[in-house]
Amino acid sequence: MSGDIAEEALWTSLPVPALVVDAADRIVRINPAAEGFMLVSQRAVAGEPLWDRLAVDAPMEEAFERARQSGAPLFVNDVDIGTGARAPMLCNLQVAPLAGGAGQMLILLAPRELAGRMAQKSGVKAAARSAIGMAEMLAHEIKNPLAGITGAAQLLSMNASAGDRELTDLIVGESRRIVGLLDRVEQFGNVTRPVLRRVNLHDVLDRARRSAMVGFAAGMPIVEDYDPSLPHALGDGDQLLQVVLNLLKNAAEAAPGGHGTIRLHTYYDGALRVRRGDGAGLALPLQIEIIDDGPGLPPDIAEEVFEPFVSGRENGTGLGLALAAKIISEHGGWISVSSVPGRTVFRISLQRADALEEGD
Repeated sequence: MSGDIAEEALWTSLPVPALVVDAADRIVRINPAAEGFMLVSQRAVAGEPLWDRLAVDAPMEEAFERARQSGAPLFVNDVDIGTGARAPMLCNLQVAPLAGGAGQMLILLAPRELAGRMAQKSGVKAAARSAIGMAEMLAHEIKNPLAGITGAAQLLSMNASAGDRELTDLIVGESRRIVGLLDRVEQFGNVTRPVLRRVNLHDVLDRARRSAMVGFAAGMPIVEDYDPSLPHALGDGDQLLQVVLNLLKNAAEAAPGGHGTIRLHTYYDGALRVRRGDGAGLALPLQIEIIDDGPGLPPDIAEEVFEPFVSGRENGTGLGLALAAKIISEHGGWISVSSVPGRTVFRISLQRADALEEGD
């Protein structure tokens, strides 16, 4: 009896919101801190579906199921969580299966300071926008003198000795490389919004595969592992091709000595939904995975690879994955990565073309 009392006292005195859900993600109990966070009582929410009471801006249902199957805890940092009764707050989320709990899960929420979070988040976004805007302006201004430098070097090379031509060729080559980098900076800021229509994802992947095999992935095996029954996606075919080509290029560059294998995998996951900050759910059942067997992402940037100017490669611009994330976000989709040495998986999740008609 004393153990039960101590357990109840511990549950009641937890300083962070805590919930227990059953195997079907229905709320079993919440502690007083969770009652304050959700602005409801334990009695009011007992037995209700968790996702009717919490809106998490991340695809959590599948993650919960993986945690149950593996028996391992799940940590999600810096995610917006709303309740419908209050504005979303930035939280750290921890989930752990309960031993002997028949699928029950313990959920702990650690809200960040709201005022500090808003200032920090808006400040980071404003700084990113400012940096990108400045980079675009500089890119435009720098390209003009670079054209003059390139032309002058080419004129000098006409009457130069063999040794001097090596130097002028170096000037021309490096100038063109810089122009290429500036083009990517301008491209990041100028991508138009996607024109969404019915898209056969396998056609997009086939175009990307054929282009890669005659270019940056020449000689590398690219294995196709497709679900032939995959429905059409709602997307912009050209922009999705751009994303897949970028991910294939990353995979090819990650291959040890250029001798790795890339796998293109598609499948249907009807359970995958994204919870937006306003509580609305969006079904994203169409999955594309680009898998490579390279060394994996550097651990210090693994959580930031979709941010502008973050790169794991020497001389990388850090814009390719940021551009991919921007495009997929404007599709209403989701892009994620999991990486360990020997296996890196970039996954794109998209809507069905008939999602609006079916009300998914």
